[in-house]
Amino acid sequence: MGSAAAEVLSERSSNKLVGIRFLEYLKGSSVSFKTHQAIVLIVTFLAYASYHATRKTTSIVKSVLDPQSSSNLGFNFWLVTNHTRSTLSSNLGDGWAPFNGSDGTLLLGQLDVAFLAVYAFGMYFSGHFGDRCNLRIFLTIGMVGTGVFTSLFGFGFWGNIHNFYYYLLLQMIAGLFQSTGWPSVVAVLGNWFGKRKRGLIMGIWNAHTSVGNIAGSLIASAMLGYGWGWSFLVPGLIMSFLGFLVFVILPVSPDLAGVQEDDYTCPKKSGDGDDVTESLLRQETPAQEKEKAVGFLEAWKIPGVAPFAFCLFFAKLVAYTFLYWLPFYVSHTAIDGKYLSSETSGSLSTLFDVGGVLGGILAGHISDRLNARAITAASFMYCAIPALFFYRTYGHISLLVNGTLMFLTGMFVNGPYALITTAVSADLGTHKSLKGNSRALATVTAIIDGTGSIGAAIGPLLTGYISAKSWSAVFTMLMGSALIAGLFLTKLVVSEVATKIEESRSNKAPECSLV
Repeated sequence: MGSAAAEVLSERSSNKLVGIRFLEYLKGSSVSFKTHQAIVLIVTFLAYASYHATRKTTSIVKSVLDPQSSSNLGFNFWLVTNHTRSTLSSNLGDGWAPFNGSDGTLLLGQLDVAFLAVYAFGMYFSGHFGDRCNLRIFLTIGMVGTGVFTSLFGFGFWGNIHNFYYYLLLQMIAGLFQSTGWPSVVAVLGNWFGKRKRGLIMGIWNAHTSVGNIAGSLIASAMLGYGWGWSFLVPGLIMSFLGFLVFVILPVSPDLAGVQEDDYTCPKKSGDGDDVTESLLRQETPAQEKEKAVGFLEAWKIPGVAPFAFCLFFAKLVAYTFLYWLPFYVSHTAIDGKYLSSETSGSLSTLFDVGGVLGGILAGHISDRLNARAITAASFMYCAIPALFFYRTYGHISLLVNGTLMFLTGMFVNGPYALITTAVSADLGTHKSLKGNSRALATVTAIIDGTGSIGAAIGPLLTGYISAKSWSAVFTMLMGSALIAGLFLTKLVVSEVATKIEESRSNKAPECSLV
């Protein structure tokens, strides 16, 4: 068996990626398993950060495309003097047809929902294909395609294009390419990292979401001064370059990369001989390598998939409403009696994502320590309710208060969102009911995040309509969504609490017998 394994590893080593070979040339020796893990973490981090950077651009440019709509959006402008209104209008400019008309906000909302609807629809298919093809190539196609169509949206500025359907079509195609990202990066990461400390590792790694949002906000805001087209072109070019990086250096799995480590071949702590033999056979025998990918309906039946998927539906509704509308909301809300420019509003909104970084790390770490994903996710969602209330009620007092409450809101909103889309998805994609089948990660991840993305599409769409009457109603919707998200995990929370109580009693039993 040992010689057979050596032959397989030798054959795969001759098929190494160009980027890995280049690193070995610089290093003068083979790249270790740990180095491969580091490469996977860094490359997938940059890859998905670029997805979010291109996704964030639209929210920054909204107030430039549609600067005049504030008087129709229920921001209590009847309290503002005519002088303040004219100052706000001159700061934002004349807008860009067809988005600067009376229905501009609704048109922008339709762009959001079109993008996210296609993204959610494509997610289910991406998970299906991701478990059946080379994830590196699949991810590269998605990144380059996203970069191209994001750039084409920006070309509307230089081409003086004012046809709404041009932008609508580009957003829909971009959404389809964007759907390739999440199932691919989570599946690759799940191939390289076991369950131990997965919550903490993925919580830190999931900072790519917030880092991408922050980078996208800062780049788009900085480019606005040169014309809004640059706010799309620059992130698009960066993403296409990173897609090329993925193609040349991203190792999909340890067996395909031709590397091996004891922790990988013996995934269970108990490590009995049968498990070791089964793992070795899975790597050495070609027939075993080509495991049958888990079907869509079969993946839905994995315990915990449905509750977490529906929880993410409402959690992502809240998160994406902030992603797409927060800069717009800030720029049209008087903070300490003043209105901020589009650039300043975009920069301030990054505090929500900074809070999200901390929230993701905390949620991952706490869930690892407690070994209770559902309890952690539900607790964060319930804490998001008062955070949303205080941000809406007191955010106008001053920049400091607004920024602080925005940070806390981001922490509680993005914490469970990050936990569910990373560690929970990876856990469920390698659930014991699958009996060791590793061909379910992308499908499970796609089901959970795809269902969440439907909520992500509905949230911004509803916000476009509801905000025309009252932003207080929007925040009521968000608080209700956070509550429902937590309630969907009730059964799992009860189960985890019962398990904890049972474990506590088991630990105390020997002490009682001594007495």
